[in-house]
Amino acid sequence: MSRFPWQSIARCFGALGILLAAWATPVGAHGIVGQRFFPATLSIEDPFVADELSLPTAGFTRQRRTAEEPSTLETEFSTELSKRLSTNLGLSLGAAVIMEAPRGGPTIAGFDNMEVGLKYVFLKRAENELLLSGGFDVDVGGTGQERVGAEPFSTFTPSLFFGKGMGDLPDGVRFLKPFALTGALGLALPVRTDPRVFQWGFTLQYSLQYLQSAVQDIGLPAPFNRMIPIVEFPIQTTVEGRSRTAGSINPGVIWFGRYIQLGFEAVVPVNGNTLTPEEQGRQSGVGFLGQIHFYLDDIWPDVFTWTPFDGVLGPTQP
Repeated sequence: MSRFPWQSIARCFGALGILLAAWATPVGAHGIVGQRFFPATLSIEDPFVADELSLPTAGFTRQRRTAEEPSTLETEFSTELSKRLSTNLGLSLGAAVIMEAPRGGPTIAGFDNMEVGLKYVFLKRAENELLLSGGFDVDVGGTGQERVGAEPFSTFTPSLFFGKGMGDLPDGVRFLKPFALTGALGLALPVRTDPRVFQWGFTLQYSLQYLQSAVQDIGLPAPFNRMIPIVEFPIQTTVEGRSRTAGSINPGVIWFGRYIQLGFEAVVPVNGNTLTPEEQGRQSGVGFLGQIHFYLDDIWPDVFTWTPFDGVLGPTQP
């Protein structure tokens, strides 16, 4: 067993601490920055903290047949609860159930490891529609079942998250203003000798609500006037030994209302979709993601927006 990488974590938190001290500023929930609304995305972690619940996020992927294993349908149902501890600090808890159904064989089902995360938003600039945050996630080893791939050891991931709207572009290109980018950069540090993985990715969004309200009303009716076409690019790269990269392109659409958000994406693997040489022959076909997301801070603000440090924060949307 290798020594746990305390020095790597310390360096990450040291750099994050300097940024926090330099840029700390009050922020709101839901990723609202100026006129920009950043939705909760399905594959890439969001840059904001909020009182929200994803229940469920459902994923479906067909693993292709190999010489040793039959074609297998993998289904995952996950949930995540996010709770603000203060205006800027948030805690998240995540759990998932995985089901693997090989063609002609019995279905295997079990829990994946529990995930616990902390996130702190340290920069918000309304005039630039800019949001930056830092986080630390723990995949708690041994809380899931190995028969569905849950590891018996923990993995720690310090991360940096960002969101940037294009509303500060000149009026000459005003129809580009509804575009926005969000992204995440993290280094997964397993306790054991498994390779460290650089987890990175970004989303490209075009908000039709922003187009109607902040650029030009083109007369879109409901439900299209509250839709956000989106493409997510979740990618992983090993950083030890021979470098390998795996990822997907996820085109889809998000609709958001006052209390709830709905999302749907296709998952298209690119450049392979496995990180280890042993799994290179076990490729996935096109999959699908769907999510129902609840804005708890607007559903019941007197209860769900209570925080131990800043009291009751109230609803995000007046």
